[in-house]
Amino acid sequence: MKKIGFIGAYDKTDLIVYIAKILVMLNKKVLVVDSTVNQKARYIVPAINPTTKYVTDFEDIDIAVGFENFEDIKNYLGIPKEQELEYDIALIDTDNAKGFENLELETARKNFFVTSFDNYSLKKGLEILHSLKDVSTLTKVLFSKEMLKEEDDYLNFLSLGYKAIWNEYKIYFPIENGDLNVIYENQRLAKIKFRKLSIQYKDGLAYMAEEILEDVSEANIRKVIKLIEKGA
Repeated sequence: MKKIGFIGAYDKTDLIVYIAKILVMLNKKVLVVDSTVNQKARYIVPAINPTTKYVTDFEDIDIAVGFENFEDIKNYLGIPKEQELEYDIALIDTDNAKGFENLELETARKNFFVTSFDNYSLKKGLEILHSLKDVSTLTKVLFSKEMLKEEDDYLNFLSLGYKAIWNEYKIYFPIENGDLNVIYENQRLAKIKFRKLSIQYKDGLAYMAEEILEDVSEANIRKVIKLIEKGA
């Protein structure tokens, strides 16, 4: 099972679920793990019988809420500890150092650091990196209105001396009211729809899916995004 970490204080739930939708459309079995303090997935992903800990299916994506580690998830699913979880990819959302450690994100195939440039998102997210025991390589996923070089320089300055190695390339998402309106509408409908998302937002999803999959072409990923747009 390939583990992918999404680290930071910025709200990442919808982003992760949208990426998971692309992956399942490419015939991957995907588990999303919400290891955030507020467990937003509990409130925006429909579940028939939510309890303290549960795994629910949402548009062919399994979403785990309330678990501290993979052993807890195996126990819930009735899988022996020594047996691998039967997923191709696990997308792990965490906004705290405990989640990073308990879900062993230091061994993840890839780790994304997701942030906007408000002080809370930046500094709270960097608290996680400050607590890392070992050096980790991360890819920046930056939500910004202007996408200014000065913003990235500021993040680099704040993270000086941390055990984080930044990949050279960065993935930008626009902060647009149009995209937010689509996301909120999807939440109300309990559906994943791409049709009204901006081209830039869908580009970001495509880039991230390509980074996660590695062996699937960008052209195939964009074909899948078109299918999701059409409601396939």
